Amino acid sequence: MTEKVETPVIVKVEGLSKTFGNLKAVDGISFEVKTGEIFGFLGPNGAGKTTTINMLTTLLRPSGGSAEICGLDILKHPNEVRRSVGVVPQEYTADEDLTGIQNIILCGDLYGIPRNESKPHAIELLKLVGLEEAANRKVSTYSGGMRRRLELASGLINYPKLLFLDEPTLGLDVQTRTAVWDYIRMLKEEYHMTLFLTTHYLEEADSLCDRIAIIDHGHIVKIGTPADLKASIGGDVIVVGVVEKEPDISAKIAELKLVKDVKKSDNQYRVKAENGEEASIQLIDMIRSSGLHVTKISLTKPTLDEVYLEYTGRSLRDEETDRMSMMSQRITMMRARR
Repeated sequence: MTEKVETPVIVKVEGLSKTFGNLKAVDGISFEVKTGEIFGFLGPNGAGKTTTINMLTTLLRPSGGSAEICGLDILKHPNEVRRSVGVVPQEYTADEDLTGIQNIILCGDLYGIPRNESKPHAIELLKLVGLEEAANRKVSTYSGGMRRRLELASGLINYPKLLFLDEPTLGLDVQTRTAVWDYIRMLKEEYHMTLFLTTHYLEEADSLCDRIAIIDHGHIVKIGTPADLKASIGGDVIVVGVVEKEPDISAKIAELKLVKDVKKSDNQYRVKAENGEEASIQLIDMIRSSGLHVTKISLTKPTLDEVYLEYTGRSLRDEETDRMSMMSQRITMMRARR
């Protein structure tokens, strides 16, 4: 019998917290990241994702708890931690007055890498992200997708063992976002790199991550593979709306053979069930026999949004839409000022 070999841990976090005045941005979180995996933090804006990355990369001092990166304590060995990791921040950091290759070499300078080493490596990285033809163009001429790829290349200049990606595709169109996903997968598959990314995009977490930590209001509420997280909510989800708010027939719905759980909100019942197609027919028959009138019904197979709703009580899809609306308004206002 072959003995199972445990994958080494590259990030170990225990009880990590960060407080700003009366605000607890990160509240005693604990988790591990395994070497060679893509690990994701999934949650809305303000959940504590960026604060956690800033602590792990030694930009912020924790208020409590501990963390090790590549076996190094982030408080005792901050310089060694910085040399071991790469960071692609949420905001664009490249100097628009410099060319693409000059920006990457500048990042190498900050790590203390000699120019005779950083320049050839910068050329390799630009090829890696498909920017070799734009290497000598000023960044001010780059598109949003090109800038994001440049940030990715800059984060690799120090040959990191672990790469942090904070909202790596925020604000990009679908086509460019998919291209960035391909580069991220390549880093894992061809370069055997460990990647830690934060995102509020459900599809991004589902497509890229080996394991996901759902974070909400500074707490980690669930960790698992995408498949395990979806399975954890216990079946298909049926949402049925009725005209009448009363009577509450939750107890009757719960007695149906295939139903595993039911929750009522205003004129709507959210039902978890095995074999959702068959359960839907039973559900409609029972509602009608109770004298109520169905206005709508929907059946969904388990998704990460259903998982998020299950553990936080809110839909991340709705919060994502609200955030994109705010971003659109901000861009419109910026353009109006010019």
